[in-house]
Formats: sequence, structure tokens, C-alpha cells
Amino acid sequence: MASVLNTVSSVRFSNPNPNRLRRHSVLAPVSVSFPRRRFTVRAAETDTNEGVKSEAPDKAPASGGSSFNQLLGIKGASQETNKWKIRLQLTKPVTWPPLVWGVICGAAASGNFHWTLEDIAKSILCMAMSGPFLTGYTQTLNDWYDRDIDAINEPYRPIPSGAISENEVITQIWVLLLGGLVSAGILDVWAGHDFPTIFYLALGGSFVSYIYSAPPLKLKQNGWIGNFALGASYIGLPWWAGQALFGTLTPDIVVLTLLYSIAGLGIAIVNDFKSVEGDRALGLQSLPVAFGPETAKWICVGAIDITQLSVAGYLLGAGKPYYALALVALIAPQVFFQFKYFLQDPVKYDVKYQASAQPFLVLGILVTALATSH
Repeated sequence: MASVLNTVSSVRFSNPNPNRLRRHSVLAPVSVSFPRRRFTVRAAETDTNEGVKSEAPDKAPASGGSSFNQLLGIKGASQETNKWKIRLQLTKPVTWPPLVWGVICGAAASGNFHWTLEDIAKSILCMAMSGPFLTGYTQTLNDWYDRDIDAINEPYRPIPSGAISENEVITQIWVLLLGGLVSAGILDVWAGHDFPTIFYLALGGSFVSYIYSAPPLKLKQNGWIGNFALGASYIGLPWWAGQALFGTLTPDIVVLTLLYSIAGLGIAIVNDFKSVEGDRALGLQSLPVAFGPETAKWICVGAIDITQLSVAGYLLGAGKPYYALALVALIAPQVFFQFKYFLQDPVKYDVKYQASAQPFLVLGILVTALATSH
């Protein structure tokens, strides 16, 4: 990724079948073929479909789709032809808050954040880097490489439906990536770093995002590696950025946040259940495909709960019993909602479960951050 950034002035993805994004019947669940795609760098070429006009998807979700869901980038979205709303949908704003929260936790863990105008401005820029820019880049890139799966699972989504052109998607990927890296560089200068810690965190995270979604590595093909990479990106990286911005990133914090990333692995598994059909058809070994939905849902809740209990044990051993007790108190309602929603039906109740349980998980992360700052 770094070498590409240093040499490229414009990018075009070559596809042997330029009409692929317009046709939803090219992928059949019974027999699937993978045409080879090449990632080519050109100095002065443009896509022939650059002027493609927005179209409403020809296979829409259930009637009564929500325009609010469309803006957040979640299922149940209404059909949309406004190009800027479609661009926002691709960035999935609903996925930004965990990254923003991670920056807050890192700033809290540093012990050096002060409620001054300057520190607040630094935090806002760091949140923009982690959320809209780099998470938006990650989500758009993932949708680009998932267009074949989405043609099976969600053919009404913007890319497989043809509501946005190839050239427009690729341009958005680069704009968001470069915006995030420039923001990281500014933060390093602002913080007075001799070594550009935040820039390299952003660059490393962007590279992980790329190999998570893109062949030949495509980490998401492996349920364990892919979901851990996702969990680390959502919990570890923004925490590290926030802590590096206001203090020093220490090895014990790196280990602790990587441990918490196992809980992030469990959260990532929640989203795999709705894609079982497409994952199985395309040979992706998500955990619900590899182990079956029944076993996978217990792996999911086990990763979330055991990780948090381990962190509580760490805090207790570090002589911080009140923080450990607070964390255990926040784990209890998560277990309740797991039995009430997720373990009953992980597909039907995935949104309800996440909306009910995850606030307690992210509060637990903040409790841990505050404990490490003292």
C-alpha cells in the first residue's frame, strides 16, 4: 500500500467484464466463477463509465425502507439516487462511533488530556481521521471488493445495483485514504512528535484494511484472522492514536488493547450471520460457515465475555478492585441481552442485540482506560 501511494497519480481497476456491476445474475449460488481482476496503475487514463448516471436499484429491499437507515449505511435503507447520499451510505456512518470512542479512551488513558480549546481541537481532528476518513475508506473499500457477495446477499446496495459508477467509487476510496493520512501527519506535527507515530498507525491500519478486503490475502476469508484484524482496528488502533496524541503509547497498553480486540473479534462475528448464504457460495470461511450458526454464536459470545472478564482480572491483579468491579457490573447486562436476543436468533435480532449490549461494552472500555491512567 505504501509503495502504491508513493507512485500513483490515478488508479483504475481493470475488469474483464465491464458490465458486471449492472447485472445481478452473473453469480449463481450453485456455480460460481471468479474472473481475474488486475490492479493497474496508469498515469493518464480515465474510466469509460465516468459519466454514468445514478440509478435506483432494480431489486430493492422490503418496501418502506428508511431514508435514515440509508444515510447511516445499514440494512433497511430506502432507494436513493442522490449521489452524495450514496457516497455517505458507502462510508457507513453507523460504524464511526466505536472509532471515535476509541480515541476518547486513548486520550483518557494518557492522563494528559485537558479541557482546553487546543486539546479539544486535537481530539476532534483525531476523531475525524479515525471515523469519517479512515473508517469511511475501509467501508467503501470493503463494499468494492464485496460487490460479488452483495450481488447475492444484498443486490440493491449501491455498487452491485449500479447506482454509483466504478470510477466514482475508486475516487472516493483514494480521497478518504489520503485525507486520513494527511490528518495523521498534521496531528504528529501538532503534538510535537519527533517520530510520526500517528501517521504510521494510520498507514498501518490502512494497509490492514486493504489486505482484509482485497485479494490475494483477503483476510476476511478466514473467520479467525479476519475478525481479529477487524476487532484490533476498531478497538486498538483508535485507542493507540488517542493515547499517542496526548501521551506515550506503552507496551502494556498495546497488550491490553490487543486483548480487548478479542472482544472485537466476537463483535465482528455478529455481522457474519446475515451473510452466510453469500459467504458459502463464494467459499469464504466465516465462522458461521466453518462451524455452523449454532456453534458460531457461542464462540461469538464467549470471545466477548471471556475477554472482558480477563481484563477485569487484570485490573484486580493490578490493585484496582473498584475498576474491576465496575467492569464486571457492565458485563452482566451484556450477558442478559445475549440470551434475550442474540442466542435466540442471531440474524433476526442482530441489530437489537448490538443496540442493547454494545453500549455496556464500550463503557467498559472507558472504565479500563480510566483505570490505566491512574
